[in-house]
Amino acid sequence: MTSRFRFWRLAFAGTVVAAAVALPSLPAVASTASQAGAAATACATSRPHSGTFLFSAVRGGMGQMTIKNHINQDVVVVMVRGKTKAVAVYVRAKANYTVRNVKSGSYTVFFTTGSLYSVCKERFTRGAAYWRVKGHVTFVVAPFFTVATLTLFVANGGSPSASQINPSGFPVP
Repeated sequence: MTSRFRFWRLAFAGTVVAAAVALPSLPAVASTASQAGAAATACATSRPHSGTFLFSAVRGGMGQMTIKNHINQDVVVVMVRGKTKAVAVYVRAKANYTVRNVKSGSYTVFFTTGSLYSVCKERFTRGAAYWRVKGHVTFVVAPFFTVATLTLFVANGGSPSASQINPSGFPVP
């Protein structure tokens, strides 16, 4: 049996189906930055704290998205509304974070896993894998609001509801 990467999404004022994502073994992607001075410091790899917003544009609503990362790798979750990148947030391995004030609308959710995050490249430099969640998460209009949860964990079996994508198709935070 192969290991599967699973996540669950639940929504208030609407139901989003739970599903699993297959996670194949990931090759290590090495990256070296050989720049001098301040540029080298700015481009250094880091491990931001959980809840660090890498991008935040479409906010001001009443919705909430809780991200529960139960895997052994850090993740960056990116929410895209239409063709507009809305939010990108960093969540460390084995940590949780809730994105608040999500505007109503339909969002496509992407996430990437890996280690050694590069500020300049806006990507993980080791063991990076890129995923797109099938379907959309819809946040409803006031007076109601949506509380969605994305839980990531490794499990055996299951049917995938997210697909691994090419790094060029991932919306950079």
